[in-house]
Amino acid sequence: MLTLSLLRHAKSSWKDPTIPDHDRPLNTRGTTEAPVMGKAMAEHGLDPDLVLCSTARRTRDTLALVLPELKIEPKIVYEDGLYHGTPQEMLDLLHEVAPSVNQVLLLGHNPELQSFALDLIGSGAKHLKDRLEAKYPTVGLVVLRFQSGSWKDIAVNSGKLELFLTPSDVKKS
Repeated sequence: MLTLSLLRHAKSSWKDPTIPDHDRPLNTRGTTEAPVMGKAMAEHGLDPDLVLCSTARRTRDTLALVLPELKIEPKIVYEDGLYHGTPQEMLDLLHEVAPSVNQVLLLGHNPELQSFALDLIGSGAKHLKDRLEAKYPTVGLVVLRFQSGSWKDIAVNSGKLELFLTPSDVKKS
């Protein structure tokens, strides 16, 4: 069974409007919430073998705050194509993942990440899917499991939505 975790970057700063979008840093809320979500990932046994991360500063900064909370050190690949890449481009990246990898964490941006997650869901809790359709907040985490043993076989509607976790969910627990 394969596990795909989709993590939207943490809250970014709009303080300086002259900074190009690709280079925006996290704001205070983002730097606070990212490690909390990393800890929640570890508590749910979500320790990826591989991380596919957008090259945007806010995704790299989010990852830097999540990694220390995980129980293992995954291989990290920074992908330009994840900076507002289409759901099909994200799927193509997954199809290239080695068969020896069981858990992948993909860090990206909205609205593309939300569309990708919704495309992949074939089953799972309806209330979680409804929440995800309504809003995919910053540093929100979607976890999908696939019966397939190969990433190249992942397809639209083939995943089971196992978890949709937001910072407010973590604060409640």
